[in-house]
Amino acid sequence: MIQNFTGESNLEPHWGYAYRVVPCQSDAGSCAYLDVVYSAHDRGMLYTGILWATILGILLVWGVVKRLSMSSDGGSRYEMPCEQENLLTGEVVTKPRTVGRFTRAMRAVGATGRRYLLSSKGVKSVFGQVTRLQVLILLVLIGYLTIWSFVGIVYAKWITPIKGQPAHIKNTRTSLGPWADRVGVLAYALTPLSILLASRESILSLITGVPYTSFMFLHRWTGHIILVQSILHTIGWVIVEARLYRPQPSVWNAFIVQSYARWGVVALVLLVLLWVGTLQWTIRRTGYEFFRKAHYVLAMVYIGAVIGHWKNLQCFLVPGLVLWFVDRGARLVRTALLHYGYVPSQGRVGFAAAQAEMKLWRDEKHGDVVRLDFEHPQRAWKIGQHFFLCFTEGSIWQSHPFTPLSWPVEDGKGTVRHSYILRAKGGETKKLAKIVRDKLAGALSEKAIVPTTPVILQGPYGESIAEGVTPDVNVLCVAGGTGITYVLPLLIDLLRDRNMNPGRKVELVWAIKRSEDVEWVEPEMEELRRLGAAHGLTIRIFVTDDHAKTAPGAPASYCGGESSQENDDDIKRAPRMSARRDSSTARGRPDVTAVVKDFVEGVAQGSTRVFGSGPPGMIGELRSVVADCNSGSKVWKGEDRFDVRLVCDDRLEW
Repeated sequence: MIQNFTGESNLEPHWGYAYRVVPCQSDAGSCAYLDVVYSAHDRGMLYTGILWATILGILLVWGVVKRLSMSSDGGSRYEMPCEQENLLTGEVVTKPRTVGRFTRAMRAVGATGRRYLLSSKGVKSVFGQVTRLQVLILLVLIGYLTIWSFVGIVYAKWITPIKGQPAHIKNTRTSLGPWADRVGVLAYALTPLSILLASRESILSLITGVPYTSFMFLHRWTGHIILVQSILHTIGWVIVEARLYRPQPSVWNAFIVQSYARWGVVALVLLVLLWVGTLQWTIRRTGYEFFRKAHYVLAMVYIGAVIGHWKNLQCFLVPGLVLWFVDRGARLVRTALLHYGYVPSQGRVGFAAAQAEMKLWRDEKHGDVVRLDFEHPQRAWKIGQHFFLCFTEGSIWQSHPFTPLSWPVEDGKGTVRHSYILRAKGGETKKLAKIVRDKLAGALSEKAIVPTTPVILQGPYGESIAEGVTPDVNVLCVAGGTGITYVLPLLIDLLRDRNMNPGRKVELVWAIKRSEDVEWVEPEMEELRRLGAAHGLTIRIFVTDDHAKTAPGAPASYCGGESSQENDDDIKRAPRMSARRDSSTARGRPDVTAVVKDFVEGVAQGSTRVFGSGPPGMIGELRSVVADCNSGSKVWKGEDRFDVRLVCDDRLEW
């Protein structure tokens, strides 16, 4: 043992590390080594403080700027472009609304940033369907951690004698141990950040206004970083204890049986299992629900194991546990607030699930589609937010995110209508489709009323997608399959606005697999056509695969996936159709690039906002073309149509 704790020497405390015996009573080399060990650790703790101070500082600035911008937007009124007549020539010209130089500069900077950072070009092969901005943030974090992993450590080697051993048997002490400790401390410090990034009840979203789903990419890669750090920490100390220290194997045997070493091995094994469980290959074979529950359990056991490994650093781990339990508790509170109240059917106050009416469209090839409709007493949610639905007739232990396609507005009784479209690909939605088929069969035979199923809600989650869509913003909505639920409420909300700008351009492009799929949202589409007739709304529907026929003897629909995203396969197989066609319905896949570029080129005034929901391939294509349409220099010159933003539903992106 390098330090003698049995004597009467003083003990010097070091935050997050073992006490140090002072003055040092070992040989000169060992004392110099201990100086490096403790100074490196103290600096490492300081660097973790700087790391978290940087993160909190960024969040503080982000939150303040966001609140100030909201106050500024709320305090300023939109000025409609006005028409003026030239008294000399009689010509009528449109005078655009005035925009301050600061506002124009900020828009130009934003357009430039989107042009270079919105696309996934160059990063897709490694990181998947994410933006360059997300990858840039990750690289900054990695660079930051790399710097703190190496600075503040004196790199040297000391050959020290071993008490009770021959003179030729000596220990080799190097800075590898202090460096391995530094990497381990940083791994501990990242743990609460990883939990913050994964929280559904996201504090980060509350501060920044960014949807919690956008942080999942950083959550996954923070986990990768922690795994790499843990492996490097382990390798470093294995080399020290099994190779550099003497005599062997007695030193290693004495080291590995210690409690903290055993807990370290357990923690690393659990971390590897956590990582393996997050691989797409594993999730596809075990199912998402198994992954989710196993991930929760393994994560909590892992945190307990790392506390057992080095309890002096539980200052990082206890907050992580608190954040996790707060997230769980907030979810339960949300559900209770939505469902606990007076139950008229029972004549008492209690918990009651919503009763949803069900409709089914049979589709043997792509998966049946289920529509749920019900009314529920609550406050109206924001457009673009989603709920997690639990179908109790299937399992009370599972819930999945769905975006309501109904326009969120309270009626005179304080209730809001919910409508959802679900494609039964597998798992819980496939089980629900079977329940619907069985109930519908019974209802048809007994001429009963439309069947219902109990639904438990949790939410709403996400941010409003209508925020910032002022009357001068042109709107293009691109949806694939059940992704129509993401954009329909927005379009209805815009067209119901009495202050609708007559010069605004609004268009909907919807890709579906079969022509009869329009029936999913027929009432909403009829309302959209009625409202759009007075505002020049363009609706283009593309049928990508209309060869599949309904099974003999089964109606296409009964009147009586687990997300708003569809599969890429059928859309990719279909031929692309040019966006220049003016027909309302066409065969083949829409050329998303041409759709967006033609829309932007046809904009007469104002900026453009593109809303997209569909397969990851479609979202990736939208990001690329929107990035290409942005031009900071042209926005600075007053050409607002080159200020193009993308708002997309990326909940299932990997």
